[in-house]
Amino acid sequence: MASHAVPHFQNSGGHKQVSIGAKEFMCIGANPPFDHPHIFLDMGADTEVVCPYCSTHYVYDSALAPTQATPSDCVWIPDAAAQAAE
Repeated sequence: MASHAVPHFQNSGGHKQVSIGAKEFMCIGANPPFDHPHIFLDMGADTEVVCPYCSTHYVYDSALAPTQATPSDCVWIPDAAAQAAE
């Protein structure tokens, strides 16, 4: 079974800001095939970070689970993990 320990997020919808429940995560830009290199971002002690590739502004929200985002369409689940969950 393929899965990721690090949550993955994307911004295909072009949202101005994405709230997420993780401070360490991967940004993929947009949904494949329009994604950028999948990069690891770490907010550290901060509560926000901007992706250097796609300029998505991510903000940490402690009320969300590590794999959740607002808007919810910004969560990306690799196909293999999605199929394993079925």
